Amino acid sequence: MEISHLKNILVLSFGILLLYTAYMGLQTLQSSLNRIDGLGVASLSVMYVSLSLSSLLLPPLLIKKIGCKWTIVASMFCFISYSLCNFYPSWPTLIISSVLVGLGGGPLWASKSTYITIIGNKYAETCGKLAKDVVNQYFGIFFLICQTCRVWGNLISSLVFHLTPNAGIDAPNQTICGAGDCPAEWTQSGNNTAGRPSNTVIYILLGSYTACGVLAVLLIIIFLDEIQAEKAQQEDNTCSTLLAAFKHLRDKRQCLLIPLTMFSGFEQGFIASDFTKSYVTCILGLKYVGFVIICFGVTNSICAVIFGKVAQYTGRVPLFLLGAAINIGCIIGFLIWKPTTGNFAVFFVMSGLWGIADAVWQTLLSSLYGVLFEKNKEAAFANFSLWESLGFAIAFGYSSFLCVYIKLYILMCVVVVGILLYGAVEYIEHGNAVSGAQESPKD
Repeated sequence: MEISHLKNILVLSFGILLLYTAYMGLQTLQSSLNRIDGLGVASLSVMYVSLSLSSLLLPPLLIKKIGCKWTIVASMFCFISYSLCNFYPSWPTLIISSVLVGLGGGPLWASKSTYITIIGNKYAETCGKLAKDVVNQYFGIFFLICQTCRVWGNLISSLVFHLTPNAGIDAPNQTICGAGDCPAEWTQSGNNTAGRPSNTVIYILLGSYTACGVLAVLLIIIFLDEIQAEKAQQEDNTCSTLLAAFKHLRDKRQCLLIPLTMFSGFEQGFIASDFTKSYVTCILGLKYVGFVIICFGVTNSICAVIFGKVAQYTGRVPLFLLGAAINIGCIIGFLIWKPTTGNFAVFFVMSGLWGIADAVWQTLLSSLYGVLFEKNKEAAFANFSLWESLGFAIAFGYSSFLCVYIKLYILMCVVVVGILLYGAVEYIEHGNAVSGAQESPKD
C-alpha cells in the first residue's frame, strides 16, 4: 500500500515539475523576450489577477465535478496554451492564454493539495500513524522535487541560447542599466527589439517547453491513480469558501499580515521581471538570464529545506528578520550598484542572496498561516493566495511604467511595513500565549 501511495506522490511531483519547468522558464524571459509595449509583463499581471480570482471560485466546483486527477489534467492544458501562444506573441494571444493559466493555476494547486492530503490520510489509517505526520512527509517530498523547477527551466533556456549558432542575443545597445533604467529609455532609443533572439532560436526553446508540458500531461493521465474524495470534500462549497475568505479579514492578525504576504509577490515579480531585464539582459544579454536565475533557484531550494529544520530550534522570528535583512540589503545594493561586464560574479551573488530571502517567505510565511489560523485553514490559505497573487499582479503591472529605482523604493517600503506589522502579530500571539499559561493552572 505504501509503495502505491509513494508512486502516486512521485508521479504527481514529477508531472508538476515538468509543467513548471516550462512555465517558470517562460516567466523569467517574458520581460526581455516580449518587451514591446510591455507585452510580456502585462500578460503576467493579467495572469495573476486571474489566478487570485480562480483560487477563490473554481477549485471546489471542479474537484467535485471531475475529481482531483482530471482537474490537474485540465489545468495543465491551460498552462500548455501559454507556451503555444508564445510562438505568435501578440496582445490577443498572450492575454487570453494568461487568463487561461490563471484560471487553471488555482484549481491545479488546490487539487494537488487535496490529492496529497487524501492519500496521506488513507495511508495513515492503514498503518496506524498520525495523519498530519504522513501528510507533512508527502508534502515534503513534493516540494523537494518541485522547487527545482526554476533550475531546470532556466537551464533549458541557457543551453538553447548558448548552443544555437547565430542566436542573435547579445546585450542590447543601451546606455543606462540597473536602477536608472526607465521604460522611456527603451522607447526613445528604439531598443524594444534589440538583443531579441532569432525566430529559429525562439521556436526551439518554445518547442522544448511545450514538450515538457505534453510529457507532464501524459505522465499524469497514464500513471496517476484516480482517487475518490470523501463526501465532505465533494460538497459544492464555492460560495462558502468565498464568504469565509472575506469573513476571515475580521481577524486583525490576517489584516496585519497582508503587506508581508503581498511583498512575497512583489519580490518574486522583481527578480523575474526587473532584475532579468534591467540588470542581466541589459549588460550580459538574454543568453545569461537562465544561468543567473539558476543561482536563485539553487539557493532557494536548499534554504527552503534548511530553514524548515532550523525553525524548529530558533523559532520563526529570527528567520523572518533574516529574510527581511537580506532583502533590504539587496535592495540597497541594487540602488547603488552600477552593473558592468567587469563585475560578472555580482549578478550571480545578488541572485543567490535574493533566493535565500525568498526561501524564508515561501516556506515560513505559508507555515505561519497554517499555525496561526489552524481552525480556519481553508479561508486563511485562500487569503494567502489572494494577496500574494495581487502582489504579483501589481509588480508586473507597473513594471512597464516605472523606473527601476522607484520600484526598489516601493519594495523597501513594503518589506519594512510588512515586517513591522508581522512583529505586531507576534506580539499578539505572545500575549495570547501568556494568557493561556495563566489560565491553565486554574483549569
